[in-house]
Amino acid sequence: MCGIFGIAGHKEAAHLTYLGLHALQHRGQQASGMVLWDEGGIREVVRRGLVVEVFDDKALQYLGGPKGGLSIGHVRYPKREKRSLQNAQPLCVTYAKGPLGVAMDGAFVNYEEVRTQLEEKGAIFQSETDAEAVMHLIAHAKAATLEAALTEALQRLKGGYAMLLLAEGKLVATRDVYGIRPLVLGKRDGIWVVASETTGLDLIEAQFIREVEPGEVCVIRGEALESHFPFAKAKQACCAFEHIYFARLDSEVFGCSVHEARKRMGAALSRIHPVAADVVIPVPDSGTAAAIGYAQAAGIPYEQGLIRSHYVGRTFIEPQQSIRNFGVKLKLSAVRSVLNGKRVVVVDDSIIRGTTSKKIVALLRSVGASEIHMRIASPPAEWPCCYGIDTPSRAELISASHSLEEVCTHIGADTLAFLSPVGLKEAMRPANGFCDACVSGRYPTQWVSEGP
Repeated sequence: MCGIFGIAGHKEAAHLTYLGLHALQHRGQQASGMVLWDEGGIREVVRRGLVVEVFDDKALQYLGGPKGGLSIGHVRYPKREKRSLQNAQPLCVTYAKGPLGVAMDGAFVNYEEVRTQLEEKGAIFQSETDAEAVMHLIAHAKAATLEAALTEALQRLKGGYAMLLLAEGKLVATRDVYGIRPLVLGKRDGIWVVASETTGLDLIEAQFIREVEPGEVCVIRGEALESHFPFAKAKQACCAFEHIYFARLDSEVFGCSVHEARKRMGAALSRIHPVAADVVIPVPDSGTAAAIGYAQAAGIPYEQGLIRSHYVGRTFIEPQQSIRNFGVKLKLSAVRSVLNGKRVVVVDDSIIRGTTSKKIVALLRSVGASEIHMRIASPPAEWPCCYGIDTPSRAELISASHSLEEVCTHIGADTLAFLSPVGLKEAMRPANGFCDACVSGRYPTQWVSEGP
């Protein structure tokens, strides 16, 4: 999962994109980038690091011309590809029809197949990103306009994505036909703004207008927005993991408050899997709202028993196991006065490999917790995601190869319970369908297209 942001022609485009990316930093912390177009041409800054590290005064001065312009930005965490700067986005090229920048959140399930076909025709890839396949297909397309070339390209690709493209005087935003990845439209000073989540709009005081619809291609020139629906409609499948883990609490994703959805997950978990305890604590930050919901429904006091260091990145999105282990040790510390001698309910958003949960249980025992009851506000993750979230191969997913009792023993808890798939759906309250492939193994791209 990554974060994308775009603004279609503002005198402070570079600075506003910087702020928008900062609000989306939770979606990717490995690299940050921005591409800006104005009358002087196209400029880019793409580097490894956090937004505040990449876009210093010198970089923003270089990007921000006197009249502003159109800008797209990207914060990245690596999926299957390596942690090379070549894989950072936005990608920027100049081809026969002029300059082109692309920023993408998501993945194509047939990327390798399409890449091989392009390479057999002479295409030379500079990165391992799915977005580069889009750029090659656009360059090969015979269509006269960028939006038509994009449509032609995406008809060959299958997956979950939200994407921004920047060309001369034009910003194009699109989303996959299933609606797997989120993308929203807003306005500031009459200028269109596009972001992965509403939190990207809030920081720059842009008004939320609506979501980019599944399968929609939005073409923005100045203050005008043209909407096209060139693809056949498909059964909608909004990503459940956005509400479980990835999206920020203050965002509205898929028409639903993330904070309220997570509270409902926790409340449902309490009703389904109650336990006698003295205190409920969250694994911060993504487990916080669910823990509040659990505590309120159970009538058990809520406390901050774990303190998170905000100077350490999200351990789930560190791709190397050695770094992940180190990150867990640095990330959390326990409050002995809250936990010593107490029966503790620990609420977390998910268990992927079991690495973090095992270390958390050990940490709580080290400060004197008498009982530890792990409660997970999502069903067991048994299948890998192929739409952009870095859940590993099925062999690495602990719940795919171990029973509930075995997982409980592995992490060292007294009891362990997960939210049911029905409880998850009721908590999310999707207006349309949602994707729970990581839980069920039912992938939207395997479904037969049908009406809304």
